[in-house]
Amino acid sequence: MGRRGLRSALVRAAGSTQRGSEQRAVAPEPAAQPRRKGRRRKVGILGGTFDPPHIGHLWLATLAADGLDLGQVLLMPAARPPHKRREAVSNAADRVMMTRLAISGDPRLDLSLVEMERPGPSYTVDSLGQLREQLGKDVGLVLIMAADSFAEIETWREPDRLLELAEWGIGPRPGTPLPDRIALRERFGAAAARIHLLDGPSLDLSSSDIRTRVAAGRPIRYLVPRAVEELITARGLYKRKRP
Repeated sequence: MGRRGLRSALVRAAGSTQRGSEQRAVAPEPAAQPRRKGRRRKVGILGGTFDPPHIGHLWLATLAADGLDLGQVLLMPAARPPHKRREAVSNAADRVMMTRLAISGDPRLDLSLVEMERPGPSYTVDSLGQLREQLGKDVGLVLIMAADSFAEIETWREPDRLLELAEWGIGPRPGTPLPDRIALRERFGAAAARIHLLDGPSLDLSSSDIRTRVAAGRPIRYLVPRAVEELITARGLYKRKRP
């Protein structure tokens, strides 16, 4: 091919490329489709009394969301915690309001009232079954807990059923080691693959410690979100010393 023929061919090719680019610019982009098409969306569930909710709860929810690629984490306040029947628990409305204030501003965190709206003790296995019906089978559930809660998992109602309904994300907790993988396989068999250990800093903080500090007139700034602190002060919560 001569120089003129080569130049003409290059011009035609460039024009074809330009027209193809223009057509592609007009056509719908494949990127408009979900990037993780076919991948199951996962929602985390972090239950608790939240009396009050504190930065340890928020940190555990965030650690699970990042480590397990969760699209959303639901904080689920318990109406009647079965393991705290002998303890005084704050008014449900106050605990819901504090939880709502604690998660405000974080789009990954939301509130679930399934236990507040259901009569009787708040058994997690019942709540997960209810959430499964609400969210549908296309959404994967991940039950989030700290290592100290997992250490008492055999006292929970139907732990094997819990693992069927949801994967587990277990976070660190000072004074309680994360479970051993071999021990998990011995206890749960093949289902142990649904249990995930979260790697990150652990915070030595509890709601009972915060209640004690408030009762003693000690500061709780930065232990709870500012809006939660203001509500505790405004409503005079935890003024009398409690366990």
